[in-house]
Formats: sequence, C-alpha cells, structure tokens
Amino acid sequence: MKAIVFRGDAKWGVEDVSTPTPGPGEVLLRTIMTGVCGTDEHLLHGGFIAKFPLIPGHEIVGEVVELGEGVTELSVGMNVAVDNAIYCGECGACRGGTPLFCSNFTSLGCNAPGGFAEHVLVRASKLYPIGSLDPAIAVFTEPTACALHGVDMLALKPASDVLLFGAGPTGLLLAQLLKMAGAARVTVAAPTVMKLELAARHGANETVQIDRAHPEDAVTRLKEIAPEGFDAVIEATGSTAIFEIAVSLTRIGGTVLVYGLAGENALAAVKPYEIFIRELTIKGSFAQANCIGRALFALQTGVVSTDGMITSQIGLNSFADALVNLKDSSQIKTVVVPATNQWL
Repeated sequence: MKAIVFRGDAKWGVEDVSTPTPGPGEVLLRTIMTGVCGTDEHLLHGGFIAKFPLIPGHEIVGEVVELGEGVTELSVGMNVAVDNAIYCGECGACRGGTPLFCSNFTSLGCNAPGGFAEHVLVRASKLYPIGSLDPAIAVFTEPTACALHGVDMLALKPASDVLLFGAGPTGLLLAQLLKMAGAARVTVAAPTVMKLELAARHGANETVQIDRAHPEDAVTRLKEIAPEGFDAVIEATGSTAIFEIAVSLTRIGGTVLVYGLAGENALAAVKPYEIFIRELTIKGSFAQANCIGRALFALQTGVVSTDGMITSQIGLNSFADALVNLKDSSQIKTVVVPATNQWL
C-alpha cells in the first residue's frame, strides 16, 4: 500500500509499505479520510511523541475491509471513526484513573502507524461505527473529542464569560462546546476575518480581530467587552505571547486553559505574584481519553457543526500542500483522501 512516512529530520515521502494483516481483536480499515492537524507538523520535526519511521495521521475515518479473529461486533463494509489513543490499563497512571498519562501510551499517527495511508490497522475496541454520518463530518470526531476533554478540564460554572484565542478547527469546535458546557458568552479572538465570521456562524457571541505582532488594539477591545476580565480564557493557538495576554485578561479567581501546542522548549513570562494575588488557576489540556463516543454523538446529533471547516481535500501524493495549508490563513482544515490518488 501507499503511505506517507516521516523519517526524522523533517524528511518524509510517499512510500510503498506492507499492507498489515489483522490479528486477533484487530481490524483492517481502508482509509476513507484523515484530517491534517498542526500536531502533524510538530511530529514531522520530531516533537510531541514522534517515533520514527512514522506513518502519521490521527484523525481517521475508514471502512472495515478485514476482521481479525474474534471480532464479531463489526462487519465488513461498515464505516467507522477511530479512537487513536491506546492505554495499557496496567501502569500506575491507568490504575490511578488517569489513562491519558499511561506509561505505555500509544497514539496511532503519533508514535504508531496512522491514517495517512491507504489502509490502517486498529484494535476493534477502538472503532466507533458512524452509521449514515457523512465521513466529512465524522473525520472531526478525534479533534472534537480533544476539545471535549479540554472543556471537561475547564469545568465551567453556569453563565460563565469565556474568551477563546484561536479560530482554527479546534477553536471553532471549542466555541460550540463551551456554549453547551455553561458559557453564557463566548468571545473569539483571532487574526483572520474569514475564520472569525465562521466562528460567529457557529455561535460565538463576540469576535475580535487580533494582530499577533501588535495586539494592543485587540486587548483594548477585549477589556471593553469584559472590564473585570473573563471567567475563563483559553489559549488555543500555541503562541506563548498569546498565553501571556490570556493571563492578563483573566478575572480574579478565573482560569486560564492552555490548549494550544507550543514548542517543548518555548517559554512564556508570567509573574507568579499575579497568579498568587489574583488567585488564578492555570490548567492544561493534553489530547483526550475516552471522549470519542461523546464526540461522535455530538456530531451525529448536529449539536456540533463542522459546516465550512473543510477547505481542502488532497491525495497522498499532494501531502506537501497539506503542510503548506497549515500556515495558510485562508485554510481551515485539510483532509487527506487516499482514494483520490492515481498511481502509475
């Protein structure tokens, strides 16, 4: 089969690799569609939990084509969403109820073969039938699950006033989930007008354009919206400069949620005294654990909409375009559709 393979040192290519065979409890999928995420670029450069050689792609929708021994709950031809996160169930973190920090954490597309390939092998227990749901919607199951985990971590009080930095796919999903979780007002701040307009269509009450190089005007506007600060501020861009601004815009006793993935060695300047004197809480949100079912249900019922979010569909042989799109402000979500390739 054909697959994108990361080799380390930012090297990658489309390669011929062996099509896996499902063992007991496993299922072989034909990849229908896999979403491209900013994490993929971090992995390309050796960040996050990359393990090379790596077939990336962790936002996977596929069709069941072969069942391993003992798999009875699925059938050939069924379309499924993939829970890419696998936990051992036996380490201290798993036994302590925090499987996301499993000592043997495996993530398809991050440190194990993923969905930027014509086929992918997955444990049957990690597959969720999507029924009649359009795969172009179901492909958002994994990012929606991650956003759900972030909202769970935030633990909003009813009628909260929330500021969200970022209007990419994650920001657009978070904006909707925050309203479901207790936010009376969601303000979205981001650089791109088109994305802010989409955020408004998806339920944001206020939108503010921010120039990240010169954010002063946006900060002034945000202080006008919430003179005493916001109950919760979510940094979903991975920018340390935005994180610093987020702290300054948080109400006394409020919470800052670090959702965006910054570089492992990135540093931000935050005064401990400010955290102390205003009793602020700073939380992180890393990936997701056991949220796929809820995420898929939210997409199936339509309470979370992905309308307008896919802006580019490409084949494996055009993967370079996907990497370019991650830095293109006119793009929101690129998806890889292996079947669009015509191999010579």
